[in-house]
Amino acid sequence: MIAIGCDHGGLELKNEIIKYLEGAGVAYKDFGTKTPDSVDYPVYAKLVANAVVSGECEKGILVCGTGIGVCITANKVKGIRCALCHDVFSARATREHNDSNILAMGGRVIGPGAAVEVVKTWLGTEFSGDERHIRRISVIEEE
Repeated sequence: MIAIGCDHGGLELKNEIIKYLEGAGVAYKDFGTKTPDSVDYPVYAKLVANAVVSGECEKGILVCGTGIGVCITANKVKGIRCALCHDVFSARATREHNDSNILAMGGRVIGPGAAVEVVKTWLGTEFSGDERHIRRISVIEEE
């Protein structure tokens, strides 16, 4: 199950990603927003991050205007490794090396076709499990 959320700046892209998820048979839970009216992105980023941390959802996807605000917010939640990606190389690398559990993108930065390719790559890439990456993730998660 994929948690997905956005603010008003990411609504159109979120809806395109949902079309892809539905077509690919990927289960998801939409945490909103569902309106083009101005909303506060941290609310939706926290909903998605908490759903991932609690185990309600395996991974998450967040979209705002740039992807930056939702990424910063999600990464404040202990246990989240959110990566801002607008290309397939970064999407693959963050799964293989960082075991990222949330993908962030900017609705005003990337078009729907490229975004779907990033999502496909991110969802389809497994964590490498290499010792050096496990060690680095442990350092990231230290308090």
